Amino acid sequence: MDNKPQTATTASFSALAWELARPHAGRLAFVLLLSVFATGLGLLQPWLTKLLIDGGILGRRMDVLLTVTAVLLLAAFLSAGLGALNRWLYVGVSARILFAFRGRVFAHLLTLSPRYFAAARTGELMSRMDGDVAEVQRFALDSALAVVSAAIMLTGSLIFMLALDARLTLIAFALLPLEILFLRAFRPLLMTRSAALRGRAADLSAFLVERISGVRLLQGLGAERKAAADFAAHQDRYRTDLLKQQMTSYGVGAGPGLMLTLSNAAVFVIGGSAVIDGSLTLGTLIAFSAYLGRATGPVQTFLGLYTAAARAEVSLDRVRVLLDAEPAVRSPAVPRALPDGPGGAIAIEGLMFGHPGRDAFILDQASAVIPAGSKVALEGLSGAGKSTLVDLLQRHYDPDGGRILLDGMDLRELDLAVLRRQMVVVTQDMILMRGSVAENLRLARPEASDDDLRAALLAAELGDLMTRLPQGLDSLIGERGASLSGGERQRFALARALLCDPRVLILDEATAGVDATAEARVLAAVDQLFAGRTRLIISHHPRAFRDVDLRLQLASGKLRVSA
Repeated sequence: MDNKPQTATTASFSALAWELARPHAGRLAFVLLLSVFATGLGLLQPWLTKLLIDGGILGRRMDVLLTVTAVLLLAAFLSAGLGALNRWLYVGVSARILFAFRGRVFAHLLTLSPRYFAAARTGELMSRMDGDVAEVQRFALDSALAVVSAAIMLTGSLIFMLALDARLTLIAFALLPLEILFLRAFRPLLMTRSAALRGRAADLSAFLVERISGVRLLQGLGAERKAAADFAAHQDRYRTDLLKQQMTSYGVGAGPGLMLTLSNAAVFVIGGSAVIDGSLTLGTLIAFSAYLGRATGPVQTFLGLYTAAARAEVSLDRVRVLLDAEPAVRSPAVPRALPDGPGGAIAIEGLMFGHPGRDAFILDQASAVIPAGSKVALEGLSGAGKSTLVDLLQRHYDPDGGRILLDGMDLRELDLAVLRRQMVVVTQDMILMRGSVAENLRLARPEASDDDLRAALLAAELGDLMTRLPQGLDSLIGERGASLSGGERQRFALARALLCDPRVLILDEATAGVDATAEARVLAAVDQLFAGRTRLIISHHPRAFRDVDLRLQLASGKLRVSA
C-alpha cells in the first residue's frame, strides 16, 4: 500500500544523494575502494579460521597453525588500519556534504521575504535546519555507502557459505521474506510516529526561542513560573511521542531480529547434528557460523535502511517545505547598471500594494518625486503603510501596480544586492549579530580594511567606544549588541551605512529608542555624514523633521506634499 511513496522517496533520495556527492566523487570513490579492501580482508578471516582448526589443530600440523595464525593477525591489523583510515576520510567528506547542504538551505532562506519569516516560527526553522537537514544528509549519503559495503559483504559471505554448505545457507535465509513483509506492514506507523516526534521537537525549539528572547518581558510580568510550567508541559508531550516512536522503532527492529535468531538456531541445530554424525567438519561449521555473522550484518543494514527511509522521508518533506518556498522577488537575469554619480533621485509612480487576504490596498495610486540629495520627512499614522513603503523601496516586495524609480531606473531592473546597498535602511530595532565589532561592520562591506572600519567608526563618533573596548575591532559586542547603549547602537548603524556608501539613507523610526538629546545628536550626525545624499526620515516625533526639504504625508494609501 506504500509502494508509490516508497518509489518516489527512493528516486528523490537517489537524485539528492548524487547531487550532494558529485563534487566529492573522487574522495568518495577512494572511501569505497578502501571499504572493498577492508571487506575482502574481513571475508578472508573465517576461511583462515577453518584452515587453522581443520588443517592445524585437528590435523596436528604446527606449521599450518603458526602460518595461518600469522596471516590472521596480519589480516586483522590491516583491516583495523584500513577501517580507521576509511572512517577518518568518510567523516571528513560527510561533514563537508552536510555543511554544503545546510548552507544551500540557509542561502535559500535568505532569499525569502519578510512576510515569510513573519509567518514562520524561528524555533521551527531551527529544527528543520538542524535535525531534519542532518537526517536527510545521513540517509542520502550514508545509505549509498552502506548499500555498497553491505552488498560486497553479503555477496562475498554468500559465496563462501554456499561453498561450505548450500543446505545451511538456504536455512539461514528461509525467513527473510517474512522479515521484509513485517517491515512493510509497520512502515506507515513508523512514519506517522516519526512525523509526530519531529513536530514535537519543533514545538519545543520554537517555545525555547520565543521565551528566551522574551525573558525580560517574562521577568517584568513575574511570569517565570508560568513559563517553566509551560516548558514542562511541552517536554511531557515530547516525551510521550518519543516513547511511542522509540517503542515502534524497537518493535520494527525486534521482529526481524527474532526471526533471524530462529534461523540461526536452526543452522546450529542442523549443522551441529551434521558435525556429530561426521558429515560436516567442526572447522566448516565454525567458518560457516562466522560467515553467517558477516552476512547477518548486511541483511540487517538493508532492513534497517528500509525503516530509516521512512524517518528520512518525513525529514525530507519538512526540508522541502523550506526549499519550495518561493522568493517574493528575484534579481533580473540581466540587471542594468545605475548611472554614474551620487544620484539618489526617487520617483514613485501610481504605486499599488496590498497584503494577501486583505480587501483594501495599503498603497493606492501613491505617487511622489524625491529630488536627489534632499532631506525628506515621511509622516503618517501607525498602520498607514510607511514601513511597507520602505520594504518596497528596498524591494522586499514588488508592487501590485505602478513602479518605483531610482535615478530613472525601475527597481525591478536592478540587481538586488546593488539596490539594497544603494538604499540603506536604519531602523529602531538595530540588529547586531553576536561577534566582533569588525564582523558586524563587514556585513556592509566584506572587503573593507581595518582602516576603513576605524574611519567609519570615527566618523560616526564612536572613537571613544574603540578606546573603551579591550580588543578594539576584535572585541565581542554581545548578542544583539547588549553591551552597547541605545545611542551607540544607532551610531554603529550609521557607521555600517557609511561603509555601504549609499545613494539613499532611510531612517525608519531609527531614533525612537533614545531620548531627545541623543536623537538630536544622531540626526545631526546624519546631516553631517550624509550631506548631499537623499535622506528619508520616518518618525512619530516632529522634532526629527527639523530642516527637511520636503514633507510627505501618507494617508488613505496616497502620498501628498504637506506644509
